[in-house]
Amino acid sequence: MTIPHQADRGQTDPEQAERERADRELKARHAALWALGDFPAVAREVVAGLGAALVAAAELQTGERVLDVAAGSGNASLPAARAGARVVASDLTPELLEAGRVEAAAAGLDLEWRVADAEHLPFADGEFDVVLSCVGVMFAPHHQQAARELVRVCRPGGRIALANWTPEGFVGGLFAAHRPFSPPLPPGAAPAIRWGEADYVAGLLGSAVEDLVAVRRTLTVDRFERPEDFRSFFRAAFGPTIMAYRSVAGDPERTAALDQALLDLAREHLGQGSTMEWEYLLVTARRAG
Repeated sequence: MTIPHQADRGQTDPEQAERERADRELKARHAALWALGDFPAVAREVVAGLGAALVAAAELQTGERVLDVAAGSGNASLPAARAGARVVASDLTPELLEAGRVEAAAAGLDLEWRVADAEHLPFADGEFDVVLSCVGVMFAPHHQQAARELVRVCRPGGRIALANWTPEGFVGGLFAAHRPFSPPLPPGAAPAIRWGEADYVAGLLGSAVEDLVAVRRTLTVDRFERPEDFRSFFRAAFGPTIMAYRSVAGDPERTAALDQALLDLAREHLGQGSTMEWEYLLVTARRAG
């Protein structure tokens, strides 16, 4: 796969200018979506173990230069720093980075926090030994461009490690439950959940990587005793769920239908207990060259 340079910002072609304007508006909406609610609470209370699992799979070495793409509040960045890596946490949403910065300071961890678009990373070619993304880059709307950037900023022989929710798992079901109640994807955007398909990710990374391994794993989630607990927490804390409810605000029937869809999903996965297993795809690879 050829790794292109970013577009010439001085270009004056009207169509290119319009595409760039539309992209800026899309990314502003995207950043605002993830600032809704309290995603750091989701990262801290629900999926905290995911980042540590990703860092372990990446086999970080002390002193390695690591970039966490779409890092949020640092689910993988903080464990990477604890492992002795020199970490840059990048994300499109400043509010999430600020929450991560506060948590890192409280833990005595030294990280760099950078506002950055996963599709246009402000880093040099080959700048990092390891590039991570923990259920983050999957939400960038233009998948091929994001994949090119993951590879571009990784040095030849360096490692890329990704954790992405699968379509068949709980979070895939959550987004399927949202879909009838949420605005449609913007033109050119691809469904985030496709990053949970091994063949799809292999195709995105292409010949730019080697030794690619993709395995399905599960994260045990024990935060919710009842389906109603899950629904209440995600309705208040998780940006995409909040947006789904906002889309049907003022329509009691559709709001009730969304309520029921979330309860049904949680009941299916909780069964008779108080834990759930959320499936994700763990991908590791080396940059070729």
